[in-house]
Amino acid sequence: MNAPDSMPLRLTSFSHGGGCGCKIAPGVLRDILAGTGAGVIPPQLLVGIETADDAAVYQINETQAIVATTDFFMPIVDDPFDFGAIAATNAISDIYAMGGTPLFALALVGMPVDKLPVGTIRRILEGGEAVCARAGIPIGGGHTIDSVEPIYGLVAIGIVDPRHLKRNAGARAGDRLVLGKPIGVGIYSAALKKDRLDAAGYAAMIASTTQLNTPGMALGAMPGVHALTDVTGFGLAGHLLEICRASNAAAILDFAAIPLHPGVTDLAAAGVFTGASTRNWTGYGDAVGIAAGLPPAAQVLLTDPQTSGGLLAACAPEAVDDVLAVFRAAGFGRAAVIGEIVAGEPRVEVR
Repeated sequence: MNAPDSMPLRLTSFSHGGGCGCKIAPGVLRDILAGTGAGVIPPQLLVGIETADDAAVYQINETQAIVATTDFFMPIVDDPFDFGAIAATNAISDIYAMGGTPLFALALVGMPVDKLPVGTIRRILEGGEAVCARAGIPIGGGHTIDSVEPIYGLVAIGIVDPRHLKRNAGARAGDRLVLGKPIGVGIYSAALKKDRLDAAGYAAMIASTTQLNTPGMALGAMPGVHALTDVTGFGLAGHLLEICRASNAAAILDFAAIPLHPGVTDLAAAGVFTGASTRNWTGYGDAVGIAAGLPPAAQVLLTDPQTSGGLLAACAPEAVDDVLAVFRAAGFGRAAVIGEIVAGEPRVEVR
């Protein structure tokens, strides 16, 4: 079965694309942002838009900097509580991906109020509130609009010691790549919309997308972690490519080592995947190469848009055991070493 049969309506029927699959394709986004961000840039702005990082960071004093981010999207699942929980988990993840600690959030809510029952909208907000409670933060306000499609997300505000700030820049040749969560959420979401996702797949999807990326706080304090990001709408290959471009380095991925959600390989091979996967591949240009001997589904899996995906860390070889221990202690049992950073022009080779 899929989401509960008792659902009076399907939230996903209101959205043209769900979760982080709604993101504008990477190539198009680069064209849109070209030449922007050239205004006032104070020295306290430690991180802006220059490397497409996960959040902005503004230094307050020697030991404190504010981390600010926002993320919102249309429904990826039909259950309103689950939708709210996934969206909130995804938004807070950007704080953890900078090595920061979340402080509070603001809700961003757009709903077709003439089509969705008030109770359904309330359940979406309750899902977000439940995740914020697990993260130990309040929702201190927000903004609502009447919109054609349901939209929910958060502005998330956090804090970080500038000495522990982690960016998507800074990866070094020889670094190992550690991924915190399996990939395949986008494929699950496509299967859900086509009524091809069973109960086990749905449970795996919800467990992954609502698991807070709390290891980021500990990883931020580790000198051996040189770069950190989270894998979301641009897929594993796309977010690794951002690390490579920001670090002026290349990467080699071991496809066989990448953790996958159960059943997603078969679904991908059967043609079940999102349109965002194709847009991602086009957006990478020739900067991502996939070895000829890999399964045909490899391209779909590597470009699959992850909603509330895992942290991706580039760390020194001697730090790998400690990084994996941090993940394991927080319940990320499938965290794995999936490749390495190498010298060269920014690109990703998958073998």
